[in-house]
Amino acid sequence: MHPGELAEKFPDKPAVIIAETGETITYREMNDASMRASRLFRSLGLKRGDHVAILLENHSQMLTICLAALRSGLYFTTISYRLQEAEVEYIVTDCQARVFITSKSRQGVVEKLDLGHLEKAYMLDGVIAGFESWEEAVINMPAEKIADESTGSSMLYSSGTTGRPKGVLKPLPEGEFGADDGANLFGLLYGATEESIYLSPAPLYHAAPLGFTMAMVSMGVTSVVMQHFDAEGALAAIEKYRITHSQWVPTMFIRMLKLDEADRLRYDVSSLQCAIHAAAPCPIPIKEQMIEWWGPVIHEYYAGSEGNGFVAIDSEQWLTHKGSVGLPLTAQLHIVGEDGEELPPGASGTIYFEGGGEFEYFNDEEKTQESRHSKGWSTLGDVGYVDDEGYLYLTDRKSFMIISGGVNIYPQETENLLVTHPKVMDVAVFGVPNEEFGEEVKAVVQPKNWDDAGPELEAELIDFCRENISGIKCPRSVEFEQELPRHPTGKLYKRLLRDRYWEGHKTRVL
Repeated sequence: MHPGELAEKFPDKPAVIIAETGETITYREMNDASMRASRLFRSLGLKRGDHVAILLENHSQMLTICLAALRSGLYFTTISYRLQEAEVEYIVTDCQARVFITSKSRQGVVEKLDLGHLEKAYMLDGVIAGFESWEEAVINMPAEKIADESTGSSMLYSSGTTGRPKGVLKPLPEGEFGADDGANLFGLLYGATEESIYLSPAPLYHAAPLGFTMAMVSMGVTSVVMQHFDAEGALAAIEKYRITHSQWVPTMFIRMLKLDEADRLRYDVSSLQCAIHAAAPCPIPIKEQMIEWWGPVIHEYYAGSEGNGFVAIDSEQWLTHKGSVGLPLTAQLHIVGEDGEELPPGASGTIYFEGGGEFEYFNDEEKTQESRHSKGWSTLGDVGYVDDEGYLYLTDRKSFMIISGGVNIYPQETENLLVTHPKVMDVAVFGVPNEEFGEEVKAVVQPKNWDDAGPELEAELIDFCRENISGIKCPRSVEFEQELPRHPTGKLYKRLLRDRYWEGHKTRVL
């Protein structure tokens, strides 16, 4: 629905609630504020197809600002608040933003930025040199629709786990703003209605949390946003707000399951009707435990910021196809070998989509072409296979493959096993140099209890692997870290760990 229609229908209904503080933005407040902001964008000369950049924590105004850009026909790039100066400056410059919006809490990073190329820089919750007050700029604008409303789009950057991030540019939607925003998927696939209450425990700058939460808001669903994920805090939010729908990553499931059972089970999660997860493969035992705990409300999907395909599976389907991410809904799947030829069911290869949405990597024609097959199909760079029924199974990212003695090893299977060990909180598996075989398998583990770290646990984990999977997939050695470099969305910055071991060596995989 158009935000104006929602404001008329639900003027005092919460559109957004900050879980930890209870701060609330109603549908009327969100509509008025986004109209004022869209007026501000036009007053600055921003037109359809121009770019703005947003660097905010899970701020109560973030969705309102994104909605303003969306109804102004702009591209908006939300930037991770975990990034440092050089990383933020690269994205703000690369996306060709004309306007930059941030908050006082980001002062330590943004005060060092070179903002000379920007036309305007705004700050919420206070100002520093070089920034104007967002609140003061917006309040002076009338809360009226701009005459040329049209639909904009996010242009988000990859997390950079395998290289420098690139913006994913998709064509701007045509047609009247608010006429069809794609939110029907959430109603048809996940049963969301105006009575639903949605929980977003992840950072809103990321594609899935941002897209899901904005879609829910556009349907009239109240969205509860956590400022930061905390395992017990998420369970408390489900109980307090009677959450019906939510979206997660497997790491969050693991953290909740690692809570002491008494702490975990004292929260009432019976209101949950649909818990959606994606972003990384979920270990089979973890998902089995979640379905046993929450019931058959777990839904999984496989997709990317590129929007070139969408694969989905519910609990009932998964229980008969364990490990699968589902069937394609919006595009045709192709599994392709190294020679570019399509592979039969059961054979692993690069996953391509045919007939899905269009995209390109902004300012990077080479990367765009690398994502294309000669037949016009596109890939996210993941590896997997389909079974005889067409269900897709992910193996790993191609860039993480280990080649040891000429044998291809995908570390995801080993990671999925090790994380189920009761003494393991988190794990990364990757290839390190080996003079004889080229590479060997290495595990870096974050133990649940740091006092357990040492040779005895190393031997225990290696034996645990050898008892459950082929010896070639097992780590030759295990090292311990107090915390792994994991993105708040659940993605692991494996490259940061792997590069330590390749220093002074010629790395085969970049």
